[in-house]
Amino acid sequence: MMKKQPHPLQRFFPAWQWLQSYHSTYFKSDTLAALIVIAMLVPQGMAYAMLAGLPPMMGLYASILPMIIYAMFGSSSTLSIGPVALISMMVFATLQPLFEVGSSAYIEAACLLALMVGIISTLLGVFRFGFLIQLVSHPVIQSFIIASALLIALGQLKFLFNVPLDATNLPRLIESLWLHLPHSHSASLIFGCLAIAFLAGLPHLLKSKLMQSFFPKPDFLIRALPLVLVCLSIAFMSIFHLNPWGIQTVGEIPSGFPPLRLPDWTWDLVLQLLPGAVMITMVSFIESLSIAQATAFQQRSQLNSNQELVALGLANLSAGLSSAFPVTGSLSRTVVNADAGAKSPMAGVLSSLLIIVVSLYFTNFFQHLPLVILAATIMVSIWKLVDFKPFIETWRYSKIDGLAMWITFLGVLCLDISTGLILGVISTFILLLWRISRPHMAIIGLVEGTQHFRNVYRHDVLTNPEIFSLRIDENLSFLNANALKEFIIDEVSQNTELKHVVMNCSSISSIDLSALEMLEEVNSELSKLGIQFHFSEVKGPVMDKLKNTLLLQHLNGKIYFSHFLAMQELAPETFKYGS
Repeated sequence: MMKKQPHPLQRFFPAWQWLQSYHSTYFKSDTLAALIVIAMLVPQGMAYAMLAGLPPMMGLYASILPMIIYAMFGSSSTLSIGPVALISMMVFATLQPLFEVGSSAYIEAACLLALMVGIISTLLGVFRFGFLIQLVSHPVIQSFIIASALLIALGQLKFLFNVPLDATNLPRLIESLWLHLPHSHSASLIFGCLAIAFLAGLPHLLKSKLMQSFFPKPDFLIRALPLVLVCLSIAFMSIFHLNPWGIQTVGEIPSGFPPLRLPDWTWDLVLQLLPGAVMITMVSFIESLSIAQATAFQQRSQLNSNQELVALGLANLSAGLSSAFPVTGSLSRTVVNADAGAKSPMAGVLSSLLIIVVSLYFTNFFQHLPLVILAATIMVSIWKLVDFKPFIETWRYSKIDGLAMWITFLGVLCLDISTGLILGVISTFILLLWRISRPHMAIIGLVEGTQHFRNVYRHDVLTNPEIFSLRIDENLSFLNANALKEFIIDEVSQNTELKHVVMNCSSISSIDLSALEMLEEVNSELSKLGIQFHFSEVKGPVMDKLKNTLLLQHLNGKIYFSHFLAMQELAPETFKYGS
């Protein structure tokens, strides 16, 4: 059966597909999902804006246009776009050294940063360079997220203690906390600790057997707890008039929709923000794609990584033009959105429309919201990401990947977020090159009664003293050519009876020029010793490149279809087994 060709518009505008088949049943499910997501989005958006050093209202702005744009151009049906803690922290790390936090210049730079992230992401998607961003290893990204989450959570202590803390890195945080701890604000600390206990402890209580009779399905209430806490704290502050106690609140929030405009910019400012914009683009795409892939698997839906880059880029462009900061996919809100029964991206559109209603008519409601409540929301939601088990598991499996994880982790904690990520990426490539330069090479022999050849040090195998059979489990390049040559020289020098060297090429998919020249040298040197040099199980693409080379013209041995056939021809008295 021929596969139906998609409409040409669908490639650039994925909403074309789901809008055509949309009906009222989907609308009911999407509306319910939107209401549930809003319960999380309002407090989270304001908290993450504060984390980025921006007015809380910008967190709501970042949840309006970007969500609508992504719904139109994104290929995921459930991904929830908006402000997230990690990107907010990266925004803060990028802008804090350049401007006074909260100043008009700082806010303009945040909008410009979103615009730059949007442009970079869109261009990468249009020119199909999405694969470049995915070159960062998963252990490095995982370590980066854990370290950033730890730094973000600890950075909220400045709101709990109501003291100025430098959260750029852990040493500075500890130093500033030590200096300012005697001046901490008791009322804020008590309020914050109660909020953390409420958010962290109440879910366990609601899930207990004692409360199951009252709340048989507590999931919705648990997800709405941050919004419940926000409402309770506002009521508490208003009823008991706690403002004179020194507890900082959000303050007056301007209502209305943000004006669409291009943020102020100069080429010097663009160049200053460019490294941060590149880092944010990379992290936001990796985070969004991994979340979207997880939900795509569950729903058996299609996902296009380059289209996701374009959609994410356009969402950030809209964020920069609507007085917001960089956005990406949110894991917590996406999971909630999917679990709530969202059927299409319309759920995101409805969420943004509800945010508009909040922005227009309910901003005055949040002016008495204590900042420490938002800090507690961040700490509880972020702390779930702090898990050290991956470090132990990765180290046990691969010391190289484990080392890259620790370099990234310590770089983020001890230096800063962007530098830590750069160190992690650099260390990954250095360690990768080191691993390629030290390939696994094995002397192989025949497993008796079979046609299979295995490592002589791992298995009981048949060998012949006149034949040196080796296998290299890596592509041959300038990085490992000398290592292979040294391996052959060592074995040849130890065996005076040697007449044949047979190299099994089953694990070799490419041979570069440096490696080719090395093989020619080995062939020449072995010929002088009266030793024949053979190859077996050479792959087709490799053979195609070798056909017209000096190596095959001067080869003193043969090329065999299989290693077993080579052994049978060279030493039939030894290798007579096989099925």
